[in-house]
Amino acid sequence: MSRKPLDLREIERFIQAHIGPEFHDKKLVKLKALKLEDILRRKNPYLFKAKRTQSANDFIKAVLDATVSSGEETVFGNFLEMIAIHVCQQVFEGRKSVTRGIDLDFEDGSDKYLVSIKSGPNWGNANQIKAMVRNFHDAKKTLHTSGGGRNLNVKFVEGCCYGRDNSFEKGTHQKLCGQRFWELISGGSATLYTDIIEPIGHLAKEKNEALDELYAAKLNGFTAQFVTRFCRNGLIDWMKLVEYNSGLIQ
Repeated sequence: MSRKPLDLREIERFIQAHIGPEFHDKKLVKLKALKLEDILRRKNPYLFKAKRTQSANDFIKAVLDATVSSGEETVFGNFLEMIAIHVCQQVFEGRKSVTRGIDLDFEDGSDKYLVSIKSGPNWGNANQIKAMVRNFHDAKKTLHTSGGGRNLNVKFVEGCCYGRDNSFEKGTHQKLCGQRFWELISGGSATLYTDIIEPIGHLAKEKNEALDELYAAKLNGFTAQFVTRFCRNGLIDWMKLVEYNSGLIQ
């Protein structure tokens, strides 16, 4: 299969068309759906007591920020994966894989690439990395059984959308981060990893204004609820909070 030239303008249009619905709008939906119970039960109350957090507003802001940050990393990671698959589809007719643990597969000459896409290089612990390698081996077995890998040199790639890892040969697979990853899926563009940063900023100002307004409403509302339920004499009732977070009886 012959590769096609990368059309950077088309990639920019794709990013600008999807950054709103696939990232900003999903963040708003997740924030709108948040309840006080969600943020209180997901975070460690012992940590905040050890940090001597005393203000209800400071406590709620810290747990709300941590929850929002975790959620937006997941949503944006999914969006970066979408961009990567679209780039590869344009150049190599790559496709989102239906094989477990594989996000993208494509052919370049006699090489067949099976790619597990991650946001950054520090995405998982040792057990998660072992599971990824097992998925690579299982995918290769499936290919050989179906005949899909016949006469092709199958290569496994842990592709990270940002960051760097100069020890990219891992024995079982290659770990390609940042520029190396975008070069691979784009057919050799050395600048794609920087070219996409500008269109990713599309709509950032207006979308974040709406997010900031919703965030302020959530922060104020949650703080008022928290003071009513978990404060006594104007101070955080840590015993009651820990019982709510970790006790058997709610």
